[in-house]
Amino acid sequence: MNLNHILKNLRYLAMLPMVILAGCQRAPAFNVLGSYFPAWLFCLLIGILLTTGARVFVRKYNLAEALNPPLLMYSCLTAFFTFATWLIFFRT
Repeated sequence: MNLNHILKNLRYLAMLPMVILAGCQRAPAFNVLGSYFPAWLFCLLIGILLTTGARVFVRKYNLAEALNPPLLMYSCLTAFFTFATWLIFFRT
C-alpha cells in the first residue's frame, strides 16, 4: 500500500464519528400529566387515526378490491401519515 492510500483511509476514518454523531440531538417530547412522551409516539397515534379514517373512506366508496393486499396497504398508509405528520410539525 502506498502512503496516499493510507492517508485517504485515515481521512475517511476521521470523518466517521462526525457522520455517526450528526443526528444526535435532543428529541422533541411533550409533557403529559408530568410524564414526557416522545413526539414520534404522538405522530404514530395520529398516523393510525388517519389510516382508520382512510379505511372508512375506502370502504364507503368500494375501493378496497383495488388496493390489495390490505395488510401491506394499511401498514404503508400508517407509515406515510406518521412520517408526514412528523415532517409537518417537527421539521427543522
